[in-house]
Amino acid sequence: MDNTNPKKIKAGIVGATGYTGVELLRLLAGHPYAQVAAVTSRSEAGVRLADYFPSLRGVYDLAFCAPEDAPLAGCDIVFFATPNGVAMKEAPALLAQGVRVVDLSADFRLQDLAQWEKWYGMKHESPEWAAKAVYGLTEWRRTEIAAAQLVANPGCYPTCVSLALLPLLRAGALREGMPLIADCKSGVSGAGRKAAVNTLFGEAADNFKAYGVSGHRHLPEIRQTIAALQEGVAAGLVFVPHLTPMIRGMEATLYVRLKDGTDPQALLEAAYRESPFADVLPAGKIPETRSVRGANVCRIAVQQAPDTDIWILMSVQDNLVKGAAGQAVQNMNLMFGFDETEGLRQAALLP
Repeated sequence: MDNTNPKKIKAGIVGATGYTGVELLRLLAGHPYAQVAAVTSRSEAGVRLADYFPSLRGVYDLAFCAPEDAPLAGCDIVFFATPNGVAMKEAPALLAQGVRVVDLSADFRLQDLAQWEKWYGMKHESPEWAAKAVYGLTEWRRTEIAAAQLVANPGCYPTCVSLALLPLLRAGALREGMPLIADCKSGVSGAGRKAAVNTLFGEAADNFKAYGVSGHRHLPEIRQTIAALQEGVAAGLVFVPHLTPMIRGMEATLYVRLKDGTDPQALLEAAYRESPFADVLPAGKIPETRSVRGANVCRIAVQQAPDTDIWILMSVQDNLVKGAAGQAVQNMNLMFGFDETEGLRQAALLP
């Protein structure tokens, strides 16, 4: 595409009443080459966006409509910000009409559908599209994403963990057969906007806990990425997520053993030198979640644990932006030949 005068594209959002949906709306409102043409919700059909999300007053003059009434087939791209199990049923009809799709749910992330059905507890209804989907970890698969019709946007934890590991795995730098510990923390917005006791203010505030210790749905997704990049490592992954008393933000602390002679700082810097949204901090620095709030960036650092052969990788991101909606827009930019940073140049919010 000629980026000197790109064509403006029409975007639709299916299921835009959650936190990921409103983040997509916020980011696309500032995109110079994308216009939101349709926003769907069965429960809120007929309600104006500005009435449902006061933050969008004066930004959009649109109302939610039922999916069957939305002009989605006339869109160039449709984002699915829906619960797991929806996109695999509804996206194929749009894909058959030539619409491009970015799915922010987990429906097309796993190539092994037996594993998907095990972890998500339902039968996969679109195996043919699951086989065609491109996993949208942007910094890994830019070329494939640019040519894709269907992109499976990664989960928030897999993005935070995988971006820190990606350069080391590409170099085959991790020691095979050794444990790989991913100790991760997320703000409560990662659980979505639905009502749930464990995310009530009185439950989550002034509290910190692990969850999903016996198995989390993002575990097979992270293992899939690791296995594709370096053999003999994925089986050693131990992934433990934690809920922190933050609204948004995510941090991953990874403990790894590297092959002799590996310089992880150099590998990270070389890998992400041309990546606008993967920021490798100088040696000795530690990333903070507040440094990425509202921004589409993952900040990464590495240090060696004193007197050991263990290296500590640290990465932070906004789980709703780089971990969800921002990466989806980044992928859309690649799919339509826009500059990767279009609509995503916002600095982080502080305080």
